[in-house]
Amino acid sequence: MFTGIIETLGLIKSIEKQADNITFGVQSDLATLLKIDQSVAHNGICLTVTNILENTYWVTAIKETVDKTNIGAWQLDDTINLERAMKLGDRLDGHIVQGHVDQTAVCTHIEDENGSWRYTFEYDAALHNITIEKGSITVNGVSLTVVNSEKNTFSVAIIPYTFEHTNFKFLKIGSVVNLEFDVIGKYVARLQQYYK
Repeated sequence: MFTGIIETLGLIKSIEKQADNITFGVQSDLATLLKIDQSVAHNGICLTVTNILENTYWVTAIKETVDKTNIGAWQLDDTINLERAMKLGDRLDGHIVQGHVDQTAVCTHIEDENGSWRYTFEYDAALHNITIEKGSITVNGVSLTVVNSEKNTFSVAIIPYTFEHTNFKFLKIGSVVNLEFDVIGKYVARLQQYYK
């Protein structure tokens, strides 16, 4: 379980493909604080630490993860958002984030709003995920509030702190991001399918 409040950034330092799996070496200040078998969110993807050496740790993505996220497009020296799992009893500063990416989206517009930034994303509505105005959304692991909610598109407003401390500063029009929709909204949408 995560909150969507990014702790730090990591750099992809190695990529090794084994059958349908991909193992990544991630360089980060977090490495010395981790233990093998811990869960860490990487751009919103919950992955298990399998090895640690000094300031680098390794995680493996299986086919299900590769198919549903943007992880297959990661390259050496890409910068990713990192968050360790929350501790029981901590403040929930973002929202409930599971680290289970629902689908990807494409950045379609970036607007500098003189002190903040507005990013617009488009996703495949055929997968039946929804956003609501002022609801929660996780973009690359970052807990954000939805603005301009439409059937297959939404925007988020990014404050300077988030811009500087996440990989939002590297996004461009056409960038593919990971989305995790609000877990409560997903249950409500699923129930409506059964009880129409």
